[in-house]
Amino acid sequence: MKALSLTLGLAVAAMMAISCEPKQEPQKSLVLYYSQTSNTKVVAEEIASKLGADIEEIVLAEPYGGDFQATIERCLKEREEGVVPEIQPIKADLSAYDVIFLGYPIWFGTYAPPVNAFLAQADLSGKKVVPFCTFGSGGLESSVKDLAEKQPNAEILPGYGVRAARLEAVPAEVDRFLKAGGFIDGEYVAPDDFPEQHEASEEEAAIFDAAVGDYSMIHAKAKTVAARAVPEGTEYLFTAEDLPRDADGKLPPAGELKVYVLVAEGEAPVFTRVVR
Repeated sequence: MKALSLTLGLAVAAMMAISCEPKQEPQKSLVLYYSQTSNTKVVAEEIASKLGADIEEIVLAEPYGGDFQATIERCLKEREEGVVPEIQPIKADLSAYDVIFLGYPIWFGTYAPPVNAFLAQADLSGKKVVPFCTFGSGGLESSVKDLAEKQPNAEILPGYGVRAARLEAVPAEVDRFLKAGGFIDGEYVAPDDFPEQHEASEEEAAIFDAAVGDYSMIHAKAKTVAARAVPEGTEYLFTAEDLPRDADGKLPPAGELKVYVLVAEGEAPVFTRVVR
C-alpha cells in the first residue's frame, strides 16, 4: 500500500510539474516591405493577412518619380556615387518582434536601394528574418546572401520569391510557404527532391524554349534537366548554357544558369525563376 501511495504521489507531482511549466509565447511577426510598383505590396499583404501580422511599408524620403527608365537612371547614378537613399523613420518598434518578414523588389540582382538603407540603420541581431521578393527573372538567392552579410547576427530563414508576371500564383504559393516554415497551421507535403539531371531531349528542350521564349533577358539553350511532381503539375529544373546576347556576339554570354519551369495541367510552360 505504501508503495502504491508513493507511486501515485510521484505521478501527481510529475503532472503538476508539467502543468506548471510556462507556456511558450507565440512569436510576434512584422511584415516590413518596400514596393515601387505595388508588386511586392501584393505579396506583403498576403503574408500579413495569413499571419494576422502587423505590416509597414518602407517609404523613401524622396520617392522615385517618373517612369521605369527614370528610376533606373537615378539608381545607377546613386550606385556610381555610393549614395544610399534616405528613408522615412520606421514606425514599428522592431524590438517588439521575434520575426521580421522583409520584402523587396529585385533591382540589379539584389534588394532595392531603400531596403539597403533600412538594413544600414537597423540592427536585427537575434531576430528571425524571412526574406520575400518579386522579380523579373530571379534574384532571391543573391539577395539572401547580401542580406546575411549585412545582418550577420540575424537568423536568415528560407525565403520566397515570385516573378511579377506570376502574381496570380501568390495566394497558393504563400500559403504553402508559410505552412512549410511552420508559421501557420495546415498540412504541407514537401515535394520530392529533383532526381539526377540527364541530357535534355528534344521534347524537353522545346518545353524550355516555350517557357523562356517571350522573355528578352534570357537567351539560352537547355543542356540538362530533371523533373518532379508538384501540386500544380510538373516542375522542371533546367541547366542551360547562356548564349551570346547579340547577333554579332560582341556581348559575351553570362555563363551557366539554372531555370525552373512549371507545366501546370492544360497550361503552357512558364519559368518561375532563374538562378545565375
